[in-house]
Amino acid sequence: MLVRGMSVHLYCYKHVMNYAKTQQARFDARLTKSQKEFFELAAKISGFKSLSEFVIHSTQQAASSIVEKHNAILATEKDKKIFFDALVSSPKPNKALKEAAKHYHKQVSAR
Repeated sequence: MLVRGMSVHLYCYKHVMNYAKTQQARFDARLTKSQKEFFELAAKISGFKSLSEFVIHSTQQAASSIVEKHNAILATEKDKKIFFDALVSSPKPNKALKEAAKHYHKQVSAR
């Protein structure tokens, strides 16, 4: 593939969900001619007004998915660590917990 001197100018948004009030920044990407034509075709088929609009939308969706998966993994790992730490280094029962256990055992044995 021959890379030509084309660049696609995209706008990144500081706060994506509030387009009208956001500050804009520029993002440049170099594409091959065939990539640009392929992306333009996809944009047209999808009903986007421009290649930039299509790329921003598609990139936003991909980025959201990646970040969501990453955060889910971190949350799962954090939860595992908290649970394991609670099992391994759980504090000794205090007076209130001991009293609650006695109360529970009385209730259960009375049935």
